[in-house]
Amino acid sequence: MTASFTHSLLQRVLRIPPSYVVFAVLLVILSITRPHMLNLNIMGIFIRQVVPLGILVLGQLLVMRVKSIDLSGGGVILLINYYISSGMFPDGSIGFFIAIALLTGMGIGLFNGYMVGKRRVSAVIVTLAVSIVLVGFVQFLASGKPPGDVPASFAEIYNTKLGPVPAPVIFWIGLALCMALFLSKTIFGRYVTSVGENAEAAHFSGVPVERTVILAHTLAGLIAAIAALVQTASIAVGSVRIGLDLPILAVAATILGGVVFGRGEGGVWGPVFGVLSFALLFVVMTTFGIQDPGKLVAQGVIILLAAIFYGLRTSKS
Repeated sequence: MTASFTHSLLQRVLRIPPSYVVFAVLLVILSITRPHMLNLNIMGIFIRQVVPLGILVLGQLLVMRVKSIDLSGGGVILLINYYISSGMFPDGSIGFFIAIALLTGMGIGLFNGYMVGKRRVSAVIVTLAVSIVLVGFVQFLASGKPPGDVPASFAEIYNTKLGPVPAPVIFWIGLALCMALFLSKTIFGRYVTSVGENAEAAHFSGVPVERTVILAHTLAGLIAAIAALVQTASIAVGSVRIGLDLPILAVAATILGGVVFGRGEGGVWGPVFGVLSFALLFVVMTTFGIQDPGKLVAQGVIILLAAIFYGLRTSKS
């Protein structure tokens, strides 16, 4: 009886996404060492910086739940930033840039989905190759030099606040809520769960496996385009390096949040707290004067511990 209870308790503990634990630990450290940093205005500034990553994570968790992955987000962000900042559309309005960004993201996502879902090509190879092509294309067009400035309207929207909370943070949480409802309340959400659990069984149950994977990648491309718009507004200038590290961080935050290939125990909010954990990590390390190399090491250690955690959970299952 005692052994059974202990085993059951251990199973429940192992189901808790590591992001919740990491977030709680960092929050305690900050509240003890630098309580004044928990001011809502200060935290809003730091969280606003990770909003593009948080948005990209929503697409990453979607494709990972159908046992795929998308590493093309960096290239999508770079290309859309170039659209907006290079002057290649001198008369473009903000509505025009939003439309062309979303169409670009969806087109790239559809290509990824077709290659992965229909042609059965490795998702890592396809999406990484697409990202490399997009980065090379932008750097060729820019001749290696940063493009110009972003229209001021983007920065104005990005810097808007609703009370003490930055508008980008509210927008991100709203998107996360929509994704949570989309996955839990729609037929497509049930398809995603079925494909992730067992694609072959889903196929024989009548689930359109190929279309589900293609649509998941298409939506991930659309979400990457939204992240690109927010990232571009955040820096307000053109860049030939912007966003290239975000896809790997998105995978890390998603895994930290409890979503591994085909399994989504962390749902949507686990990965959201994975992103918030990275934001809080930046706050803690900044207050202690730790520079970027140290932050990278800390990120890597957290990701490694999450991987060990999931290895332990798998062995106990």
